Amino acid sequence: MPKSLLDHAYDYLCSKPQSVSFAEMWDYIKNAAGLTEEQAADKVSHLYTNLMLDGRFVTLGENQWDLRVRHTFDKVHIDMKDVYSDVETVDDDLEDEEDEKEYNSAFEEEKPVSEDGDEEVSEEDTDGEPGEDEIL
Repeated sequence: MPKSLLDHAYDYLCSKPQSVSFAEMWDYIKNAAGLTEEQAADKVSHLYTNLMLDGRFVTLGENQWDLRVRHTFDKVHIDMKDVYSDVETVDDDLEDEEDEKEYNSAFEEEKPVSEDGDEEVSEEDTDGEPGEDEIL
């Protein structure tokens, strides 16, 4: 039974003392698996995706790959706070505030204002009970 491309990748990384680039690893894999250029073009993206999903492998940045067992969690863990910048968060928050104001403005009614600047009381509010906006 022929080896899978992931098994070829695993064997190759086991034979290397340190991380290797994806391009270097891919050259070895396509030759070891005997892939034609057309087959290689069809399979390269599948291999890359499978490497990302397979727990035996880890990317170290700069498209360098290695076996996960050679690295501590601290070295290979990606903190998502580092991935998303504060600028994006601030921009998103401002956009959300603007959307909320626009949405709420559709429900706001203009209330009549007396000459002294206070809201005028309508006849509906004179039932002896506190209105919606009054504090008890």
